[in-house]
Amino acid sequence: MSKSYMQEIKSRILDSEDGSVFSTSDFADIADTNTVRSALYRLVKDNILRRIINGIYEKPKYSKLLDEYVAADPAAVAQALARSYHWTIAPCGNTALNLLGLSTQVAAVWSYISDGPYKTYEWNSTKLEFKHRTNKEITGLSRMTSLVIQALKTLGEKNVTPEVIQTLSTKLSLSEKQACLKEATESTDWVYDTIRQICGGNTL
Repeated sequence: MSKSYMQEIKSRILDSEDGSVFSTSDFADIADTNTVRSALYRLVKDNILRRIINGIYEKPKYSKLLDEYVAADPAAVAQALARSYHWTIAPCGNTALNLLGLSTQVAAVWSYISDGPYKTYEWNSTKLEFKHRTNKEITGLSRMTSLVIQALKTLGEKNVTPEVIQTLSTKLSLSEKQACLKEATESTDWVYDTIRQICGGNTL
């Protein structure tokens, strides 16, 4: 393997923040897949990277408070897998509720909808699940719009209280509200009506 390839891959990783997650495809602009895999394998041996699951690696993040390396962020792993396989994904279920501050319950499984196949991944005590959905549920939607739609669907119409609407209204920025109103028009009627309440309807 060319030293220049190895050095370029290593430099990109060292320049990234601790806790960053990579897939082999993230280095496709530098070298071919086999060369990248060889480089990442060496970096694992040198303790610069640690392997999470096949094809996914993390630059470890050390916590001085805990005096140990912290666990890999499941959301970052999910995004790395999505980049690798060219999937469009969005958090769903309790994962969506947690990310929006609507639940404090720790999810046993990190769940995402995806336009790719149904897949599950496990490492240590973490389980990541991708559920296949039709493209119209996620394609063309910004991350926040997808997140809000999935959170509302998880709660169900009867469980969307004024407190939930207020929490989401506070959470979203003005630009995110504008995007939600524009992008969520194909949602179920009650979901879009709720989004209008969250976003202030036509007052934006």
